[in-house]
Amino acid sequence: MAHYAFLDNTDTVIEVIVGKEEDDLDTLPNGFTSWEEYYLSKRDNAIKCLRTSYNTFENSHLLGGTAYRGNYAGIGYIYDEENDIFILPKPYESWVLDLENAKWIAPITCPGNVDLYYWDEDLYQSDNTTGWIEF
Repeated sequence: MAHYAFLDNTDTVIEVIVGKEEDDLDTLPNGFTSWEEYYLSKRDNAIKCLRTSYNTFENSHLLGGTAYRGNYAGIGYIYDEENDIFILPKPYESWVLDLENAKWIAPITCPGNVDLYYWDEDLYQSDNTTGWIEF
C-alpha cells in the first residue's frame, strides 16, 4: 500500500490517497510511466501527484526504514521542491526550516516543556531575546 499527495499550483497538498505500490508496474495502465502520472490524470484540480510515506515524520522513518520526503503529506502541507520534502506551512515569520528534521523551529529555544509554552511572534519582533510565554 502506497500513499500519494495531490498538489495545487502553490505546491500545497489538497488531497492524499492510498494507491498502488510504485514498483507494481505490471498493473499500471498502458500509456503511463508511473502511478504518480496515472493518479494525476484522474484529478482536474491538481497540478502534481507525488508519493508520500505514511511512516515518515520529521525526516525519520517510524518503523526504522528509510525516511522519504521529510514528512507524511497531510492536507495543507507544503511541498518544498528544492529539498524534495513535505513540510507544514511556516507557522511564524521568524521561524526557520530545520532541513535535517524537516520541521520549522523557533529562533530561540523554548525555556521549558514546549507543551507549557506558546510562541508570541509580536513579542519576539519587539525583543528578539524573548518570544515564549508560559500558559
